[in-house]
Amino acid sequence: MRELVVLGTSSQVASRERNQNGYFLRWDSDGFLFDPGEGTQRQMLYAGVPAGAITRLCVTHFHGDHCLGVPGVIQRLSLDKVQHPVHAHYPESGQEYFTRLRYAASYFERATVLEEPIEEDGLLSVGPFGQLWARRLEHPVDSYGYQLIEPDGRRMLPDRLAQYGVVGPDVGRLQQAGSLVVDGRTVTIDEVSEPRPGQRFAFVMDTRLCEGVFRLADQADLLVIESTYLSSERSLATNFGHLTARQAARVAQECDVRKLVLTHFSQRYTDPAPFHEEAAEEFSGEIVVAADLMRISVPARR
Repeated sequence: MRELVVLGTSSQVASRERNQNGYFLRWDSDGFLFDPGEGTQRQMLYAGVPAGAITRLCVTHFHGDHCLGVPGVIQRLSLDKVQHPVHAHYPESGQEYFTRLRYAASYFERATVLEEPIEEDGLLSVGPFGQLWARRLEHPVDSYGYQLIEPDGRRMLPDRLAQYGVVGPDVGRLQQAGSLVVDGRTVTIDEVSEPRPGQRFAFVMDTRLCEGVFRLADQADLLVIESTYLSSERSLATNFGHLTARQAARVAQECDVRKLVLTHFSQRYTDPAPFHEEAAEEFSGEIVVAADLMRISVPARR
């Protein structure tokens, strides 16, 4: 299963309708928790996301609405005796903040949290999920966005396999070697499969428009991006290092994004409709205005 579970959508402060930030991405056997703000642990309970589902914790920057939920989440990992290691990514310049958050209160540390601070743009990790990248954003404090890239592969076609007599363990051998002799005839993988494009996910939080935003969003199947303001407050967005809904949608359009998720809304707005309306003037694809506890599927492969 590949889906985004929205745990919170408010910028800066929580409201009656919106918790502070929090986003959980289910990606096959991995679970990425992005920017857990205050109250994330409780939102996880409501959403049915157990602490044991988290394999990676990704913090974009150290403003409170993006990280004040870290202490509760990390302590819950130990309370639930989560057996697998959890990798933690965050800006290296905020190491002092992460240490304070990790040890904000006394607890019996059972879980293994592997700290992997980000020093610069680049590839962070490679695993069954594909590649995890970080790109620097433009905000008053050091901030990085995240990009998940699944390598391209091939989809085996059962009717073609049967036609060429490739069965059982021979299927795996063909995938490994690229060709196989069956009944005196060489069968190539191109003859029994078709290209399977890898999927991409991008997570862009607090930032002005910059090169990093576009690099992260490039060809994303699912783009989660802040849209703190409507374009009528564009000057505020620029001054405080944020995006408008129109700017976020323009990024999605230029980067060939398939599904756009707008989030991180200023508490001044109570009606989500104008965000969709403004984005739709720039982006022709699917638009989701995020709400707390919403579940958003990653689009089917291209």
